[in-house]
Amino acid sequence: MQQYSSLSDHNSQIDTTPKLLTTIQQLRAKLWLESSLNQLQSRLNDCLLSACNTVPQAGTAEAEILQTVVNEINSAFHSSNLALTDCAVGIALFQPQETVATVCYVSCSLSPNSQPLFLELLTAEKKLLLRLQEVIELKDLQQLENQQIPSAWRLADDSGNVMGWLIMAATPLNSDRESLIKSQAQLRSQFMERSAKHCTTALVQLRQILSWQQRYQQLSNSNQELERTNQLKNQFLANTSHEIRTPLSSIIGFTHLLLAPGYEPAKERQQEYLNIIQSSGKHLLALINDILDLSKIEANQLEVQWETIDVPVLCSNVFALVKEKAANKGLKLCLELEPNITTLVADPLRLKQMLLNLIFNALKFTSKGSVGLQVAPKGLFVHFTVWDTGSGISQEDQAQLFEPYFQIAKAVAGGAEGTGLGLAVTRKLAEIHGGSVKVESEVNCGSRFTLLLPLKQEVGVGGAEGAEGAGEAEEAGEVKDSSYALPLTPSSSVEILLVENDLPNADLMQIYLRKLGYQVTWVKNAGEMWEALTQLDPVVILMDVHLADGNGLNLVQQLRENRQYRTIPVIVQTAMAMKGDRETCLAAGVNDYISKPIDLPLLASLIAKYSKPPTKEE
Repeated sequence: MQQYSSLSDHNSQIDTTPKLLTTIQQLRAKLWLESSLNQLQSRLNDCLLSACNTVPQAGTAEAEILQTVVNEINSAFHSSNLALTDCAVGIALFQPQETVATVCYVSCSLSPNSQPLFLELLTAEKKLLLRLQEVIELKDLQQLENQQIPSAWRLADDSGNVMGWLIMAATPLNSDRESLIKSQAQLRSQFMERSAKHCTTALVQLRQILSWQQRYQQLSNSNQELERTNQLKNQFLANTSHEIRTPLSSIIGFTHLLLAPGYEPAKERQQEYLNIIQSSGKHLLALINDILDLSKIEANQLEVQWETIDVPVLCSNVFALVKEKAANKGLKLCLELEPNITTLVADPLRLKQMLLNLIFNALKFTSKGSVGLQVAPKGLFVHFTVWDTGSGISQEDQAQLFEPYFQIAKAVAGGAEGTGLGLAVTRKLAEIHGGSVKVESEVNCGSRFTLLLPLKQEVGVGGAEGAEGAGEAEEAGEVKDSSYALPLTPSSSVEILLVENDLPNADLMQIYLRKLGYQVTWVKNAGEMWEALTQLDPVVILMDVHLADGNGLNLVQQLRENRQYRTIPVIVQTAMAMKGDRETCLAAGVNDYISKPIDLPLLASLIAKYSKPPTKEE
């Protein structure tokens, strides 16, 4: 019994030895599998961490991940002791809607004597060579994927979109034991399948990282732009405050002198004070017009009036406006016109504005020497070049020169006037004309600003828009004739009804119009207007838009609906001067429109135009 028992134990130990070896081999395979996948994941994590820290290009980071995958898989196969045979790994990528993929990444065998490896399609008499730039049809990849022992594994994102295929070519497994061949094939397939998942996950994570980096960069750029805009806003407010306060100081100060009890200046000195007040007021208006122009341009709401311009005449007019300022600084003005330049199609008001901005800038930065304007045609364009012998502009400042609100630091420190809007408006006006502005300058060597404008504009531009543009120019106070030469004195029987709720403006218009010989009746609101109309027969009504008891445009509509008053011409005066205000007023039924501050000569010409006896309806 004892011998039998001992023999039985001995036989049992011998019988279990193959099972034990199999178990050890399985453990070794599992250990290799997990270790290799961990190594692959570690390398992919390094790639992702590098992408987080370096902000690479999307294609570069993706290429690094794909090449890492094939290299790590190849290294894992050839460093194992599991007799997994000679093999090579590759990745084929394809674009959506295509039917072929291209092998873009290959990790060759470590064996120097190895032969090229093929992907074998077991269900067809076809072999595919695994090499770079090899083109593989999508149907062949799908067949490789669906074989009993796969040779291709798809790389698909979370949405199921296929990005490519992980593929492997290997020499046939060699063993006397079919079970070993089967287990090795399963192990290899399992490793490739899980490697494909790691690769897919890394690619998805990379795209998320790149997306976050892109959003971060956009937010960073946006924050920088907001910070810059805030700085420009603060600078603009500071400059504008200075620009407004300086002429206001003159207006208030000289007005105080004229009103001071017991102070009776000579007529010449009184005229001098009034000229200063008027000049300061025009400076304020110019500042407001610059701000409005920039706002209209940036909102794509500025309209222009195309005309054929006599270039020599316009340039002479521009020089007439700047000669006094040049003379005050002891500077010489030079105008050079090529004889073959005579006409140009542009908006005359805006062209004059652009040239004045450039010339005034040149005068500002030139303390001695000359300022000049050269005009010459070159091809399809006319070059207006404003040059000076001034202090010049650094390259750093030139880069920001045409930005809104930007001012050169030394100009601000030197107390030079300006809000940093002139050049920005000039460049945008040039672009509206189909042209451009460029600058050439060196510090202490003067500057050259060249305005390039096309000789001709497209046919059909203008018309109603042009007329409107002219109206807006008048509204903005662009009528440069500041003399108060009075028109022909009308008959004193011409009655004008002035509807205005602001006392100073009402006094101004009454005094001026009565000086011209008109009879003016002033009312402050809608109620007084209707009452006055029962007693008067005005030939023109001057209507303020904003009244204490109603909207002036609504009153105009009511007048047009009333048979008795519908033919009386109505001219509205308003502080509204933005895009669409003129159209709004005309749509309400007004005959004309003038913006505040009131240009008195323009007001006189409008009243003369409409002060004919109204036609009575039968």
